[in-house]
Amino acid sequence: MRILIVEDEEKLALAIKKGLEKENYVVDCVFDGEEAQYRIETSYEDYDLIILDLMLPKKDGITLCKEIREENITIPILMLTARDRTEDKVLGLDSGADDYLIKPFSFEELLARIRALLRRPRGLIPEVLRVRDLTLDTSSRKVFRGDREVLLTSKEFAILEYLMRNVNQIITREQILSHIWDYDFDSFSNVVDVHIKNLRKKLGEDGDKLLETIRGMGYRIKG
Repeated sequence: MRILIVEDEEKLALAIKKGLEKENYVVDCVFDGEEAQYRIETSYEDYDLIILDLMLPKKDGITLCKEIREENITIPILMLTARDRTEDKVLGLDSGADDYLIKPFSFEELLARIRALLRRPRGLIPEVLRVRDLTLDTSSRKVFRGDREVLLTSKEFAILEYLMRNVNQIITREQILSHIWDYDFDSFSNVVDVHIKNLRKKLGEDGDKLLETIRGMGYRIKG
């Protein structure tokens, strides 16, 4: 899952980013409302959740939230606020936020709120993905090829999950980079090719038949 943090307290934003990355989220940070609006409007399909501070320079969180909702951008928004008055909470929710968290907060509570907002009906986004004899469990983070467990790094797991959620579709290197790595990652790096090579090796001798390279286009899990 990829998260955008919009927070003008840079130390707090980077601390949250560091903590979330340890939990295997991909995280980007922006530090003012105008930059956030541009990033959201141009790249909203890349994000699964926005953590939005109420008090921001250039454009406040309430205004930003209202404006992106008016554009029918429906990404879940968790609003951060130092204000604990009921009126402020209501104002945040009425502007289009899905939840709010009052500063200071514990990291464990932040994680719980994030998990709740990212939760989807199982019928729409299943926790266990299966393609032929390949099984990926998103909750236990385990992968099996038949009865054999396949041990993957966090990035290999994320790439495989992304491909399995889009079975039989060609996914480009650029799509994998934007979905799995953060916004500032070098798009000219061959890191995707290296991970695909390792992933194919770990899947077994016929992994190349399951995980296809479509020359000049990208990669595909073939169902």
